[in-house]
Amino acid sequence: MGVREWRRLKRIPQGSVENGVIRSYLEWLTSIPWPNSTRLKTRPFLAAARAQLDADHFGLEKIKKRLIEYLAVVRLKEKASRGPFSCKFVGPPGTGKTSLGQSVAKALDRPFQRISLGGVRDEAEIRGHRRTYEGTSSGTSVSQLKDTSWRRFLALQGGMEKRGRGRRGGVSSTLLEVLDPEQNHTFNDHYINVPIDLSQVLFICTANTLESISTPLLDRCEIIQLSGYTYDEKMHIARRFLLPKQLQANGLDASQINITEPALLHITTRYTREAGVRSLERAIGGVVRYKAVEWAESLDGTAQTQQQEGTSSRTSVSQLKEEERRGVVYGLVVMGQGEGGILPVETIAVPGSGKLKLTGSLGDVIKESGELALSWVKRHAYDLCITNSRTEDPLKFPDPIDIHLHLPAGAQKKDGPSAGVAMTCAFVSLLTGTCVPANIAMTGEITLRGRVTPVGGIKEKVLGAHRAQVTKVILPWANRKDVEHDVSPEIRNEMEFVFVRTVREALEAAFGRGTLGWRGESLLLESRL
Repeated sequence: MGVREWRRLKRIPQGSVENGVIRSYLEWLTSIPWPNSTRLKTRPFLAAARAQLDADHFGLEKIKKRLIEYLAVVRLKEKASRGPFSCKFVGPPGTGKTSLGQSVAKALDRPFQRISLGGVRDEAEIRGHRRTYEGTSSGTSVSQLKDTSWRRFLALQGGMEKRGRGRRGGVSSTLLEVLDPEQNHTFNDHYINVPIDLSQVLFICTANTLESISTPLLDRCEIIQLSGYTYDEKMHIARRFLLPKQLQANGLDASQINITEPALLHITTRYTREAGVRSLERAIGGVVRYKAVEWAESLDGTAQTQQQEGTSSRTSVSQLKEEERRGVVYGLVVMGQGEGGILPVETIAVPGSGKLKLTGSLGDVIKESGELALSWVKRHAYDLCITNSRTEDPLKFPDPIDIHLHLPAGAQKKDGPSAGVAMTCAFVSLLTGTCVPANIAMTGEITLRGRVTPVGGIKEKVLGAHRAQVTKVILPWANRKDVEHDVSPEIRNEMEFVFVRTVREALEAAFGRGTLGWRGESLLLESRL
């Protein structure tokens, strides 16, 4: 291909437009590192990788362990004809996905290239444009290969879930060809039009969630989840990384400002409730800039002497656990950015005809959870001493009422099978008048028979509850292994976990044993079929 184009170039006049097109193409073709143009030295790097990860990141021990396992595979397949499988970091913003990729590149001593896939709508941006007109160029993968001049570099592709969904070609299918080690050794770029070997490139992808990523693309990647940091980890990160960074950015040094441990803990726990540390860095930056103004005024001689020693500013922060309220319980959710948190489930009774009204931008699945929870409460209303007979409808006797269930943050779409237990407790609290303590949060789905079924995102939900100062969490029994394997010991020691198999166990854990007046024994019978 290159020789034929070079012969054409010699026959085309110098001032022709096609002359410039062919010359640009040949420059691209000769600048790409081909298999015989780069000689690499293999060296051990696992020890360097461990040291680099420990130096750049505090905590994330399981993530580091899994990453070392991944790098060990890279080391073993270094001389293989096929490169390693791709790796994908998934987690909320600010948890260190991009910086982990940079640390891996430093440990491997490979060039680091980053590209954002957010808004990519056309496969030509990845595969390149065809040479049918002037100004065309190759795709992102070949451009990175040209810029590094090295076949073995680390390519970080960020925002996988934010790529566009245009009609001009399949972006997912093109990414699949780039990331799959069984296909990328003969990747065909439309501009170069020569098979290019991308198998030696180490691809790391980042995303906040996995919801919008196609299943075939996920199947080619090794998923590594980053759920968030605990308060203890945030304190160490703030002292070790964030504070020195903000001091340098604002022209101060460590001798000019001293943030005490109680002050730093107050900032961490009261002013930030996020999985990552970006809001924490902004809060620390605000404190540093405030002291920078004082130092600048003192240097200008305009500062007034203020007796501030021994005084402290009190900041009133709105807390979750202010009071218990009838018909209100707290559920656990995973938000849009993959970050866990709490969500109030609010219910009220209004005059009506025995109907259920659901609001809060709810999807079909979570609406079904509300109907399922109300059906279970109606079925066991007599056992809970809500009605005087099993044939009475608690929404029609003694007075007909409607129940309005609302999940706040209506601008955020909510769906998924995880709110059945919280909705059931909210209905029972509303109809019995008994309140659930505000330091309790819960998650889990229920069946018509009263079974509590497992849900996903347990680690994210538990960390979100811990950030919201929740001390007791009710979870399905089948999710016990997720807590033991994924939640750190310091979090498990600070919180009480109650694992339940049935709705009755969940109600006793939420309201307290003996608080609800059960009438007789309501046994759960199952068929052997």
